[in-house]
Amino acid sequence: MSSAVVPPVGARIRQARLERGTSLRALAREVGVSASLVSQIETGKSQPSVSTLYAITTALGISVESLFDAPASVPVAGASPPGTVLHALAALAADPGRRIGPLVGAAGRETLELDSGVVWERLGRVPGVDVDFLLVTYRPGGSSSGSGGLMRHPGAEYGYLTSGELVLTLGFDEYTVRPGDAVSFESTTPHRYRNDGEVPAVGVWFVSGDVQ
Repeated sequence: MSSAVVPPVGARIRQARLERGTSLRALAREVGVSASLVSQIETGKSQPSVSTLYAITTALGISVESLFDAPASVPVAGASPPGTVLHALAALAADPGRRIGPLVGAAGRETLELDSGVVWERLGRVPGVDVDFLLVTYRPGGSSSGSGGLMRHPGAEYGYLTSGELVLTLGFDEYTVRPGDAVSFESTTPHRYRNDGEVPAVGVWFVSGDVQ
């Protein structure tokens, strides 16, 4: 099964940063990472972890969903090897029929390969609605935070695990999520997912925008 070409996430982050008038070093300070890491993410030389991606989008005031929809005109600094998150969007832009619509076939899902063994596949979208509807895979040893820290971001999330096991740290509590289990909580609560098992953990996740 081949996935659809993914958008230039690093270039979209760079565009949003420049539109906000934020320097690379200022964004790095706000997110709590090094300026070199932000630079590597923007140029496609490094992939962000889930926690870093949410921290960057929160700091820039953009949604994770918008990263899938980066316009083809966004300049990409430096060449990106095929198969990475920053792979050229040209093929997708040239084939409007592959854009996300009411029905998303298994071979047409757009995929983001993140750091720390996490893969996101977009299952669908409704224009103008701030929701991430994702098939999420945590490979063995994978974690939402490469540093082991907890993350928090606006909104609420709902997840249903279909295979494997995940350990969810939520505030001061820890839960083992098994196939058939579901989770739901406000994403402003510090949290982290990790896969301590030997097989991938796969599930469907629904992350909404700001909770009123």
